[in-house]
Order: sequence, then C-alpha cells, then structure tokens
Amino acid sequence: MTYVTTRIEDGIAQVRLSRPEKLNALTLDTLTELVATARGLRRDRTLRAVVIAGEGDSFCSGLDIAGTMKQPRRIAAAFVPAPWRGTNLFQEACWAWRRVPVPVIAAVHGHCYGGGLQIALSADFRYATPDSRWSVLEGKWGIIPDMTGVRSLTEVVGLDVAKRLTMTAEEISGTEAARFGLVSEVHDEPIEAATAFAQRLASRSPDALAAAKRLFDGAVTSSARRTFARERREQLRLLLLRRNTKIVQRAAMTRTAPEFRPRGS
Repeated sequence: MTYVTTRIEDGIAQVRLSRPEKLNALTLDTLTELVATARGLRRDRTLRAVVIAGEGDSFCSGLDIAGTMKQPRRIAAAFVPAPWRGTNLFQEACWAWRRVPVPVIAAVHGHCYGGGLQIALSADFRYATPDSRWSVLEGKWGIIPDMTGVRSLTEVVGLDVAKRLTMTAEEISGTEAARFGLVSEVHDEPIEAATAFAQRLASRSPDALAAAKRLFDGAVTSSARRTFARERREQLRLLLLRRNTKIVQRAAMTRTAPEFRPRGS
C-alpha cells in the first residue's frame, strides 16, 4: 500500500497524501514514505518546486491514533532520533521538507489537524480554502505537537498565537488561519493557485531560491552576525560559481526568458 504519491511535470513535483478513505490520517508507514519522498526530491537538481496536497475530502486529519497505538514497538523505535539529524521519524516527516532546497507549497482543503497541520507548517507557503479546518488537535488528547510543530508554529505565527492554538486546540477556518498568519493565501482552488505560484517561482534562478531558503530558515535561530556571514558566503557563491546567475543576468539584459541549468551548476 502506498500512502504518498509523486508526479513531476515541468520541474514541479505534485506530492499527494493518498489515504482518502481515512481522510489521509497518518500512519507510521505514511511518515516513512514522506521522509523517503522528501529525500528523493532533495537529490533531484532539476526540481524547481513542490506542491503538497491531500487526495479526497481532506489535506490530513492528523495521526491515526487507533491504528498506530497497536504497534507499540514501532512507536518506540520511531521516537528515537537519528544522531546525525537530531530528528526522529515523526519530526523528520515534517522537517525533511525544510531540507528540500526548492520552494515547498502546501495546498490545503478540508481537515488540517494535528500532524497534518505540522506537515503544512513544514512548507514554505500555505494556500488554503476559506472553509478548510485547522487545529493543533493534540491538546484535545492531552498531548502536545511534537512533529516539529512547536518550532514551526512559533516561527510562523509568533509565540502568543502559537501558545493559544496549542493550549486551546481550537478549530479555526482557513480564513481565520490567514488572519493569524498560519495561512499564506486563501483560494477556492488552492492546488491550482499553488501550482501557478510554483510556476512563477520556476522563472527565477534555482540557485538563488535555494540560497534564499537556506538563509531565511537559518536566520530564525542565528545571531545577526552569523546571518551576515552566511549572506556573504551565499552571495559570493552565487556571483562567482553559479552558472545560473550568469544565465539570469544575461536574460535580463537581452530581455529574453532564461533557460536555467540544473541547480548547483
């Protein structure tokens, strides 16, 4: 059984949570497939962007607690972090998308609860329907978000809103989530809107996009001095070593569309 599918067209990966009969509730197998998918895409230097969505009536209704709790040994193993990454399986299923060096856009409809919300937070942007339903649902069950959600929520919505959503487990609409800053944009057709945005990003240098993602993600926990040093290194690499920088500059001067090489060329 496959719970995550991927189709790549024109450099844009369409990734789908594919367990629609269970509202894409997460199993340990789903988490494993999410990690494997992210790692595979990370190695593709022709990739330009990723759109993550759910099949059926929901993005993701969170962890399949009933099914997962029947596998205590696998749960125990999944909680052990890999020493070279610092994440366990639950966390890496989300954080692996931060490691993909292209823009990742989550297109959300229906339920976006618990672990599903944390997967959406791992994307660089979140597009959602106005009537989608969002909740840090772990609070309802007397637990906390532990799939990198504490870090991601704080980054995206700020400390007070992150505490509120976590402590109350309240359910909000996509429109309300946008007001909180949890959602980037609201659209009736979020997959189409996310894909159009991905195509727009694909017109920019893939090396510059990768550098920007690394810098902004790292700036959250870095000192100003360290961020400035990283800016200098990234800029020198782009100016002196990357062929795509020369391609985009030449295209701008000649007013032609750039034809980029694979990332890192």
